[in-house]
This record gives sequence, structure tokens and C-alpha cells, in this order.
Amino acid sequence: MALVDLGQGRGRARVIGDPGRAADVIAAMLEDREVRTGFSRRIEEEAATATERAKSLDADRRDLRDLATFTVDPASAHDFDDAVSAERTDRGVRLWIHIADVAAHVRPGDALEKEAYRRANSTYVPGTVAPMLPHVLSSDACSLAPDRDRLAVTSEIELSEAGEPLSASFYRSLIRSDVRLNYDELDEIFAGKRRPPESIAAPLALARDSAAALAGRRPRSSLEVESFEPEFRFEDGQVVGAHSVPQTESHELIEHLMILTNERVAELLERRRVPTLYRVHEQPDPERIKWLVEQLAALDIPTPALPDQISPQQAGDLAGEASRLVAREAKRRGHGREAYTSLVLRSLKPAHYTDRNLGHAGLGSPAYAHFTSPIRRYPDLIAHRALLSAIGAGEEAPRGEGLAEVGAHCSERERDATRVERDADSACASFLLQRELFERGPDTRFEGEVSGVVGAGAFVRFGGALADVYEGFLPARRIGGRERYELDQSETMLTGSRGGPAIRIGDPATITVDRVDAPRGRVDLLPSD
Repeated sequence: MALVDLGQGRGRARVIGDPGRAADVIAAMLEDREVRTGFSRRIEEEAATATERAKSLDADRRDLRDLATFTVDPASAHDFDDAVSAERTDRGVRLWIHIADVAAHVRPGDALEKEAYRRANSTYVPGTVAPMLPHVLSSDACSLAPDRDRLAVTSEIELSEAGEPLSASFYRSLIRSDVRLNYDELDEIFAGKRRPPESIAAPLALARDSAAALAGRRPRSSLEVESFEPEFRFEDGQVVGAHSVPQTESHELIEHLMILTNERVAELLERRRVPTLYRVHEQPDPERIKWLVEQLAALDIPTPALPDQISPQQAGDLAGEASRLVAREAKRRGHGREAYTSLVLRSLKPAHYTDRNLGHAGLGSPAYAHFTSPIRRYPDLIAHRALLSAIGAGEEAPRGEGLAEVGAHCSERERDATRVERDADSACASFLLQRELFERGPDTRFEGEVSGVVGAGAFVRFGGALADVYEGFLPARRIGGRERYELDQSETMLTGSRGGPAIRIGDPATITVDRVDAPRGRVDLLPSD
């Protein structure tokens, strides 16, 4: 593989690597999509001096280094945006959610900020990351690593025993994390298979109780969606294993604490009318929810009752109820969770960034801002500056003029990153499938589920000996011999012209692999006899 630059009648070619090597294909994909993993010398030099500049910033900081503090992240993570502390109070629990003070390091108008804005987010692909900030910041100075003094912005929030927010305050701080846990370790602690580190045992137990209380208070309109992120293992540039990582209690603990923080920040900024970027998820179109109910009914999945007239708010409530019914039915059937959930998600409007608070329907939040990941998302840096200006902590408020365009840019870059990440996952899964077919034989049968249908055929997700993250396409013309399969009116199944069994979303499927085009992430399937 080579990258060719054409200009003024002359071309320059630069060899990228071997199309048979997964790591090289991912590198080529990033080059092709103009996703940069490195930075210019000027940006690297500016980032190197940012740490000392941040320490000299004239800002009041509370010294919280004596608080027992911990972080929880994936085992493979190098940047730690957030840390947690907790203590018992007379009224419930006091939580300290510490977020890296990126605003102290990345100053308005400097070259570092302009590059962060251009990228707008970090892009994570198997085996590497294209960071929003140089590694000297993202993996070091701004990362809340254990046993290191770090600059942070702290949200101090008191909850009742039932999880009701009683008070919230915000300030710049100096913290020192005591322990770094990964999600697997924390799940083992929760399961009683491992003892928690003594220094954080009490705050960890309080944080766990608080997260459970917060989960119980989520609005009925909030979605119940379980995601499975693929995680790949490499050796010498080739994929040698993979598995899907489910959302567990450890993930949910951090998620609920971050949601709590993001909501409190957004509420304060809206109340004080400080310009910022909100993370919004508008209420769904009532007609789309009616269509969702028809699709679920076609799959014999229980559905919420529909009123004669549906308002947007009711549509949001119905989507939330449908997501819970889908989860319950998938658990009962033992299959179809991801496929059925995808129907719910496709009925919703996409979340995006804007300068107007339109609420977050998926979370049931009246006001929501991304605040807790400023190392990897530019909108979070905007929210930090807005909050710090609102509390008189040494930052200027973002200018309202042009903020809508900033939100549109960040939303577009987020969509670009999502496409790159999805395509990279598909390529890596295809390389691994190719390896498995070589080891087990080309006629190997695989068990999976129908993940989607279109007029031309069905998509099937399946697993094997090396991974559970494969997906391929089963052409309709290859399904039933002389029988012709077509998409039905509900767009949830392929039905045969001669009464053959329907191919329905979420149904189990046994397939063999016809062809793998690994660099393009394409897998063609055949039905197994």
C-alpha cells in the first residue's frame, strides 16, 4: 500500500505497508481519512511547555491531596480524565468528581487549542489512538495517574441516601489519585473475588451505593441500552484475538457519576446564562415511534400502548418504555438484544452539540453538557471554560457568537471518528476471521444472529473460536435456491416467495463464509445446510 500525492503534474508516493497486515491497513485507513496520530513540531513544543505554564496560572486551588481518591478505566487506557472521592455525611454521601483541568494547559487562541479544535476529539481504533492532544498532555500532565499531583476541576456534590442531589459546588483543585482500577478489577471486587485496596475501600463502597441510587432515579423516558465494544489483541501487527466487552456494574458506576456531574454543570450554566455547548438529544418524531412499535410487533416483541395522538415528550417516554420491553424480551428469548436495540436506536434523532439547551431525551435530562472528558473531546473544554468563568475561577466565558458553528463542527468530527472506528473494527474482525478460517478450515460453520435486513439480504453477527465480533452479509439470492426472498413491509425480515422460513432480525442463524476481503472489512456469507 502506498499514499500518492498528486500535484502540478508530478506525483510522490510513500509506502505505508502491507495490505495483508492488519496494523498497516489501519494506518493506511487513518492516512486516507486524514486522521493524524502525530503532531507538528510546533504543537509538540507548545504542549511540552504547557505544564509549567499551567502551574504558574493565577488560579485559586483547593488542595484535596489528602482525600482518598481512585480512578476506573479500561485496562488499555492511557489517559485518565476523571477520578472519584466519597465520604459519608449526615444527609447522605458527599461525592467529589475530579476532572482533569485541561483548560489550565490549553489556552484560548494558542496553536495547541487550534489543533484541538481542528481534531475536535480523539479517534480510537484497534491498536492505536489519534489523540486530540499530544501525548505529553493526554497521557501525562493532564492524565490523573496514581501517585502524581495533578491539576483538576472538582465537582463536589452531596446526595441523599435515595440519590437526590442536595447541593453542588465547583472549584479548581490539586489532587493525587491513590489507586488506579480497571473495569475487570472492579467487577472482581464487586463479585467478592478480590479485596478492594484498603485506602479506598470506604469511598468505593459509597460510590457504588450512590451509583445504584442514581440508577434508580433515572426518568422513565431514559433509554435502557446495553452496548458491547469490541476489544482486539495484536501480536506483531496482526490481530490474534478479540472479544466484545459488555457494560458491567463497574462501567455503570462511572457512567452514573459522570451523568450526575454533566447534568449539574449544564444546569448551572443554563441558570446563569453562560454561553456553552450542550450535548442535546431531541425528542423523537412521533411518527418514527409509531413505526418502531409496528416493527417490534412484527417481530412478536411486546410493545407499549400508543395513544391516539402522540406529543414529542410522549414519543420520548414511549421510546424509553420500548427499550426496556426489548431488553426484557431479549433476555427471555436468549438472543436478539443488540439487533432489537438497534431498531430502537434507529427510531431516534442523533445526539449532537449546540449552543442551545434542547435537553437530552435518551437520558431524560432537561439539561446536559459534556464536561467529564476534556482530554479527548473539545466540547468538554468549552464547558470547562464556561463553568470556570461562571464561578470566577480565572477563565473567560466562551463567546456566544460562532458557538453554534463550533457545535456543528464538533458534531461532524464526531461522526467522522465514529465511521473510522467502525470501519477499523470491521477490518480487524475480518483479518481475524481470515486467520480462523485458515486454522479451522474454509467450511467451518458459525452460529450467530441476524443483525439487520435490507432488500439485498441480511447482515449476520457471529462468533467463532478466536472472537465473538464477526459480521458479514448474506445475499438474499443465496438463501433459498429457487425461492426469492424479499424485504417485507415492516422492514424487519426477508420473506420467501414460496413460503420458506422468514429471515427475521434477531433470529439465530447458522452460516459459512463465502469470501473475506479483510482490508475492506467485507465478509460474504452463505447459509449453512
